Amino acid sequence: MRINHISIAARDIQKFAELYEVLFGIKFKPATLLEGQKVYLSFGETEGTGLELISPATDDSPVSKFLDKRGEGLHHVCFEVENLEQSLQSLKSKGVEIIGEPSEGGTGKKIVFLHPRSTGGVLIELKES
Repeated sequence: MRINHISIAARDIQKFAELYEVLFGIKFKPATLLEGQKVYLSFGETEGTGLELISPATDDSPVSKFLDKRGEGLHHVCFEVENLEQSLQSLKSKGVEIIGEPSEGGTGKKIVFLHPRSTGGVLIELKES
């Protein structure tokens, strides 16, 4: 298991992308729409762990609700696992609460989220490698 990326929720992806380019030299790819999750996302070109910016595509997007409740900032940490189903079985046996069912993420890989109540207050995404 390794950290795949860290995700930051923003109301305006372009604003954050420009800020992070000025501050840290990170160049972000153009934002794309992930319809199933109702978000726009953009990945930053970094060495090692990726940096993702996300913003809501609709008012009922989970990211929109997150921003209303917590404001802009750290949204989740994504761990990459070899076998998502095996990882989920193991986590469920340990009492971890899964949010929804696995679905296709922005890179075409299967993903699922773990509820912060089960993970020390941090939203965790698992992504199959």
